[in-house]
Amino acid sequence: ICPVCKSSRYLNPNMRFLVNPECYHKMCESCVDRIFSSGPAPCPVAGCARTLRKQRFRKQTFEDIKIEQEVDIRRRVAQVFNKQEEDFETLRAYNNYLEEMEVTTFNLLEGIDVAATERKLAAYAAQNAPSISQNNAKANRDRNAQNATTAAQKEQALLNRSAANRSSIASLAEREESRRETLGAFTRAQVSSPQDDAAAQKVVLKKSTARRTAAERARDKQQQQQHIHGPPSEAETFRIEGLKAVIDAPVAKAYDAFGGMSFTPSYYTLQSHYEHPWLEKARTEPSIVAGGYDLREYHQRTMLEAFAGLGCFIEEVGEKELRSGDGMIATEGAALAAGGEGAEDVL
Repeated sequence: ICPVCKSSRYLNPNMRFLVNPECYHKMCESCVDRIFSSGPAPCPVAGCARTLRKQRFRKQTFEDIKIEQEVDIRRRVAQVFNKQEEDFETLRAYNNYLEEMEVTTFNLLEGIDVAATERKLAAYAAQNAPSISQNNAKANRDRNAQNATTAAQKEQALLNRSAANRSSIASLAEREESRRETLGAFTRAQVSSPQDDAAAQKVVLKKSTARRTAAERARDKQQQQQHIHGPPSEAETFRIEGLKAVIDAPVAKAYDAFGGMSFTPSYYTLQSHYEHPWLEKARTEPSIVAGGYDLREYHQRTMLEAFAGLGCFIEEVGEKELRSGDGMIATEGAALAAGGEGAEDVL
């Protein structure tokens, strides 16, 4: 019986009842058209003063209106609390997150601090809008991928059954044809030789093998095609702890064969032209230029030799290294090269 117009299905068997998620009061379709066609209006049920809109009325899915309300609330809360276990550092943090989600759902279902719970839910949704949108998009992609996989499996099963039916029909046709040929041979009193029987059997086997090979090629081709394809306060919102830090993927750097080593000189700037009489002769002398000699290589080598060792400071070298065996050998070698006193005559 409609609580508004008191009509019953006894007099109108085709009467449909609709509910609105705002208050979940059931009323017939005629009352909805009559009351809410001109715009929003308060609920006509006694004791309910909520404003309802016609476009939000829908057919009741479950017989128990409490289950209908719980499903809607859980769906609305799950759209906001949509993080997965891999988003948390520990299992305890994820369980605390699920507990907070269930407490929110219970409060909305049982009418416990509904206003405060709604404010906290709205504040949490506003603070985490980007992550909520990303998680919803990811869930939609996973759902679409699962649906596509299921549809592909069903289609593949249908194709396999069709191929098996065609193969069975072809085998029956070949057997019938072979039987008719045999009966025709007996009718014409033409007794076939063993060689003819062997040849006929070979033809039948060749046809069946070719049919199986074609079916396998079609199946492999189909499988290949499938593979290509102003923040609120902490008291007014939820505090979710234990979330993993979101780290952006590092930008791929260009490949450097020298591992970042710089060949730019630090103590001088190499010029492209130096004024010197000998250098002018080297630039214009055909015997030098004809061989492909590049004077810039001479500039680079000369400057490198001139400034080599400027970055090495003896004071920074440890005393232990100076007294090492290599240091003593280097000192003796320098003394021999200079021809100083104390140098032994190796000859």
